[in-house]
Amino acid sequence: MTPEQCRAARAMLAMSQGDLAGVTGVAKRTIAGFEMGQSFPYSRTIAALRAALESAGVEFIAENGGGAGVRMRKDT
Repeated sequence: MTPEQCRAARAMLAMSQGDLAGVTGVAKRTIAGFEMGQSFPYSRTIAALRAALESAGVEFIAENGGGAGVRMRKDT
């Protein structure tokens, strides 16, 4: 997950950095630093953020020549 994907996923969910911090237990300051590209948290921290966003309905799109992205998961 890139910083841009994290910001976009939160926006799609109307979730603040504080909301994400509350769900994951990751400090809001850590999330803000990551999203601004100022810091790069441990992989387990990124995994926790990603898992929370995915469980809320976001799907991450890998870099595949068209650029990494996010979208809402289509429920089947």
